[in-house]
Amino acid sequence: MKMSGAEILIECLKKEGVKHVFGYPGGVVLNIFDVLYDEKQLKLILTRHEQGAVHAADGYARVSGKVGVAIVTSGPGATNTVTGLATASMDSIPIVVFTGQVPTMLIGNDAFQEADIVGITRPCTKHNFLVKDVKDLAVTVREAFHIASTGRPGPVLVDLPKDVTAGTGEFIWPKEVHIKGYNPKYEGNKWQMKQAANEIIKAKRPVIMAGGGVILSDASKELKELAELTKIPVTMTLMGLGGFPGTNRLSMGMLGMHGTYCANMAVQNSDLIVGIGVRFDDRVTGRTKDFAPGAKIVQIDIDPTSIKKTIRVDVPVVGDVKHVLKGMIKELKESKEQWSAVRNAWLKQVDAWQKERPLDYEHDPKVIKPQFVVEKIYELTKGDAVICTEVGQNQMWAAQFYKYDKPRKWLSSGGLGTMGYGFPAAIGAQMAMPDATVFDIAGDGSIQMNIQELATAVINKLPIKVAILNNRFLGMVRQWQELFFKERYSHTDLDVVPDFVKVAEAYGAVGLRAETTAEVVPVIKEALKIKNKPVFMDFVVDWKEKVYPMVPAGAAIDEMIFGEKKEKKKKFDSSEIKIA
Repeated sequence: MKMSGAEILIECLKKEGVKHVFGYPGGVVLNIFDVLYDEKQLKLILTRHEQGAVHAADGYARVSGKVGVAIVTSGPGATNTVTGLATASMDSIPIVVFTGQVPTMLIGNDAFQEADIVGITRPCTKHNFLVKDVKDLAVTVREAFHIASTGRPGPVLVDLPKDVTAGTGEFIWPKEVHIKGYNPKYEGNKWQMKQAANEIIKAKRPVIMAGGGVILSDASKELKELAELTKIPVTMTLMGLGGFPGTNRLSMGMLGMHGTYCANMAVQNSDLIVGIGVRFDDRVTGRTKDFAPGAKIVQIDIDPTSIKKTIRVDVPVVGDVKHVLKGMIKELKESKEQWSAVRNAWLKQVDAWQKERPLDYEHDPKVIKPQFVVEKIYELTKGDAVICTEVGQNQMWAAQFYKYDKPRKWLSSGGLGTMGYGFPAAIGAQMAMPDATVFDIAGDGSIQMNIQELATAVINKLPIKVAILNNRFLGMVRQWQELFFKERYSHTDLDVVPDFVKVAEAYGAVGLRAETTAEVVPVIKEALKIKNKPVFMDFVVDWKEKVYPMVPAGAAIDEMIFGEKKEKKKKFDSSEIKIA
């Protein structure tokens, strides 16, 4: 069947099961958008900025587990996708972004709205393509989706010159994909899995460190089974939140720079760390030479380049987390170990650390504390909302004070730390889960990065709840300036902050404000009642509030700051732990 390139593209998307695409039109993609005009099966969500389109596709992918899709035009439209692609790349999120390009005959001639987007995005995509012939289009799209969603997931870009989408060719859908040199390894090495199981059997003070790979692999069930079988306490990275139930008694919460006291102390005093779907980034390890000094380390990851990337690893296991955990659980069950007797003393110590320094803050009835807002969102949603965040203090408070019991309910830019991510990601999440309660916990600085997407949410009648923790500062940077730069607040005081209630109303959304602690709960309850339009909640919070605990740059993760004083490193004597 002869079709135009644009028609072939849309048919390919439908073959891949795509229902929603996020995008923005322009001259060289008019052929594609003209086909979309009559399209009934596939819906394009018109965002107000190309960065918003990519973040929305990213949010859609994180919540649904499917590949997110965006379509934009050439030149500035394409370059506006770079931040979204880098965000998805750092967090291993499967998206495919289609960019328009000038006709092939004009490529390299500095034509109007030409940009070498393939060259620009090569460092921040898993792979990218420039399609030069319409006959290659279908197989390229098939390969793009395959690469994005298999192995370690990631973003793929497909650049489409105008003459390719305007040209005609025969539509042949490839049933199978074979890419030379690309064969992700899913099954872990049996010998290495046996070694990892043996280390767990021998360990007296083990810790499981769960990362985003647990969620991407849909391995939450297996992780829970492993932890409860072996009675090992679990800590999660920022990307791993929800991979293990936050309310489970074995959960120690998040570790690292703003992790819990319990998690950081347990990691530093463990004799074994089982890293599952983690890459041990700097925010988790602190000073690497002093990270878990007495522990052997097992690392399970589908990406061999992530193994031993930052720290030493004693037992590497390359493979899909879900497959590997199933194999290890089988091995451990056959060992018939009496785990309760071995682990009781260690769990008792972990519980003592939990009680010694729980996450807390000084409540003030006169001034709204941002942690209080997050706590009340948790209580009023019964822990069942999808929580998206921007980046900064708002992100850390949302990670600390909301307990995530299920995977794919936490969306945050972990690796790149992208301000402006949360709101468009919430749009993607709400499109993927129309019946879910979706929150974006934001700062007054970061929400302005992509505030234009209010129009997208209003037009599509998306009931997203945006909780703005308004402290009139770039809060996290201000915190560092206060602690380490003698309170020299260089350009972090926003000085003029818009009236977010009026901004919301100007777009046709709902605006609410709370200026006292007593107003917080009524505002959240009112927002939860609204079903067909977005809500901006402007919480005027204490501008001096900081995120604690905090590990200063260059410190070990047990060298934490609480309040204004640095906590002295406490010595831990493992001989005090008596094995029952």
